[in-house]
Amino acid sequence: MPDLAPYLRPFVLDVEEVAGQRVDRVGELDFYRPASTARTGAILLIHGGPGPTDLTASPRDWPVYQGYATAIAQRGLVAVVVDHSLIRGLDQLSAAADDVEAAVGLLRADPQVDPERVLLWFFSGAGLLAGEWLDSRPDWLRGIALSYPRLATPPGVDELVSAAEVIGKDKNVPVLLTRVGRERDELAGPVAEFVSAGGAALDIIDVPKGQHGFDMLDHTDESRAAVTKALDWAIAHLGEDPTGQLPIPTPTPAVTIPAATPARTAVAATTPRTGRTVASTDSAEPAAGSSAVRATKEPKSSATEELKVSPPQADTPAARVVGREHSAYEAHDLEAFLAMYSPTAQLQTADGSVLRGRRSLREYYRPRFEAGQCKTELVHRMTQGEWVVDQAIVHDPDQGPVPTISFYRVQEGLITEVRILG
Repeated sequence: MPDLAPYLRPFVLDVEEVAGQRVDRVGELDFYRPASTARTGAILLIHGGPGPTDLTASPRDWPVYQGYATAIAQRGLVAVVVDHSLIRGLDQLSAAADDVEAAVGLLRADPQVDPERVLLWFFSGAGLLAGEWLDSRPDWLRGIALSYPRLATPPGVDELVSAAEVIGKDKNVPVLLTRVGRERDELAGPVAEFVSAGGAALDIIDVPKGQHGFDMLDHTDESRAAVTKALDWAIAHLGEDPTGQLPIPTPTPAVTIPAATPARTAVAATTPRTGRTVASTDSAEPAAGSSAVRATKEPKSSATEELKVSPPQADTPAARVVGREHSAYEAHDLEAFLAMYSPTAQLQTADGSVLRGRRSLREYYRPRFEAGQCKTELVHRMTQGEWVVDQAIVHDPDQGPVPTISFYRVQEGLITEVRILG
């Protein structure tokens, strides 16, 4: 690929059109449509600029944007790539802002697009256009993604609304920043200021070895993982589930030993950590302790009763990640707790509701962290590959001990999925 201009190099993901997909060119917009004709959400892909003086192809014909758009359509959403004026120079910034606003209007008017489910994705120099949308935050805007963005104009160029100045507004819209470790100095400084201002309103995907334009220049596993996570985040914030129903690993069979202890009776309770109804126990026995091996009574027809005893916990990389999440929970350290989760993590509760991304998790868990009500006892842990299954007791100040079962999926050192069963 050394003889190709950077913008003509292939997308880092291997994507191919599937049967039924099509691309419609409408003015300066290319609509990538999924095989399904159902109404769905949409993502507007907004290229950067300015481009090279010897440009031979407009941005919507670049493999990188065609690749993103095809990948989005394969996931069941409409993707739109727009050609706008910024490609001709930074002096076209205001014209580019008008171009993008017009593109949003056309996208939302398309009969296949749900106008209340739209996400804007800004690349490189298009980051200069993001501030106005962060400032206005229309109700239909489900999220803003920024990939290796330019966030400050050079001297002598009229500036639009600064993204760093409006990222922390009260009416938050989910924002994802994909940040590269080998960024140019003049771009890295404003990005650092943006991160500092963003705080809880910002999710970040880091590409430590990536350079500006890594999604077409760095064909590495790190690049492919970062792009996939960003796509997952975007799909999730449009109300679509990128993974479907979370799979459940097969439990390891329990072993039995003889014992003679009174039976325990299950009663209903609601756990404060999950807000779901689960089985609790009513017994004259003391509450379970913190040992990794627990015994629960099961009545038998024979004279000799048996207890189910869990096998010892496995010490695996996935189990250690979940262990650190639990430790942060017990310590009431919300940021350390969230740091154990992928920016695109999803938590599915027993009633079917789903929390997506660190921002949703932060909003959900903050009240109990601030109230000092984060206390759990691990009863038993099983592992199977990248899955960790925890049986635990949540101590609720109002209801007392409440048993819970949680399924965690750990990938690349972070929790990506959690499923709670009641």
